[in-house]
Amino acid sequence: MITLKDIAATVGVSPSAVSLVINDRHEGRINAETAQRIRTAVREMGYIPNQLARGLKTKRTHTIGILSDRVASAPFAGHMLEGVQTAAWDAGYLGMVIDTTDRPELMEQSVRSLLQRDIDGLIVAAEYHRQVTLPPIPPTIPLIVLDGVPHGASHADSVVPDEAGGAYAATSHLLEKGHRRIAFCNVGGERFVASRLRYEGYARALREHEAQVDPHHVIELEDTATAEAYRPLQKLLSRKDRPTAIFCFSDQIAFAAYQAADALDLRIPQDLSIIGFDDQRFIADALRPALTTVRLPHYEMGAWAAQRLISRIHGEIKRPPSATRIPCPLIVRGSAGPPSP
Repeated sequence: MITLKDIAATVGVSPSAVSLVINDRHEGRINAETAQRIRTAVREMGYIPNQLARGLKTKRTHTIGILSDRVASAPFAGHMLEGVQTAAWDAGYLGMVIDTTDRPELMEQSVRSLLQRDIDGLIVAAEYHRQVTLPPIPPTIPLIVLDGVPHGASHADSVVPDEAGGAYAATSHLLEKGHRRIAFCNVGGERFVASRLRYEGYARALREHEAQVDPHHVIELEDTATAEAYRPLQKLLSRKDRPTAIFCFSDQIAFAAYQAADALDLRIPQDLSIIGFDDQRFIADALRPALTTVRLPHYEMGAWAAQRLISRIHGEIKRPPSATRIPCPLIVRGSAGPPSP
């Protein structure tokens, strides 16, 4: 490991001179030429400040813990970790990630391991928008819930996608194209908070455009898998009063709608318009025509979580914890057009 002494010996100055330059306290003490030589040596030798030693002075380690639940392995949720890591790095912090791989018994051990490393704050990241049971940590350590809301009373801030707003934008897009028979392929049960919120956005858009929610055009599946959705969608599209457009809970379900339409010789978007949700890579951009969908703002949520956590660490925010919603933008591609005459 390169030390201040190594830099000092290379440049031919004292370790204290190197420290002054690195910490921008050299004005009036060290001439500009020497300061530049020190900076060059620091860069070329790959010197990294000893955060442990710095932490003894500042009472901070400039490390945040990130406790994730299958986020690292999810096909698109991983962008949340990218957002956290990038924003943390830009602020001079390092993110230390532990993924519990959906094993609750690892939660307590993982939190203890992070606390033993003197993290300055903790982010608990969920794989999908849901209620999160928080781990026991001292109230003096700032805590953020990423892609979820804390279960019960909590001292944690939280950030989630604006599910209802995204569904409203998708349904409004279809209504503005001239569609009135718009189906919604949802996922039932209590597992997904998003199921209720996306239905609310769908129904609100219909009401505001003076259209009706047709119960025969609302499907509730047990799972988001493409195979689970294929037959219910094929049955829906075989009705005499079939919808002219379908808004799907996920891109995987939208994929099933493409398959069902193809089996019934329905062209997209000429005979049937389809909009998904997620903007899942290798699905949304790979379908033909490419899928119009609602993008989950995973990167933006991760960056917000890191920035809010660091602001809490520095005492820049005094107000009580709150929940924040990040907009879900509509990504317009080729799968939604006007209904056939």
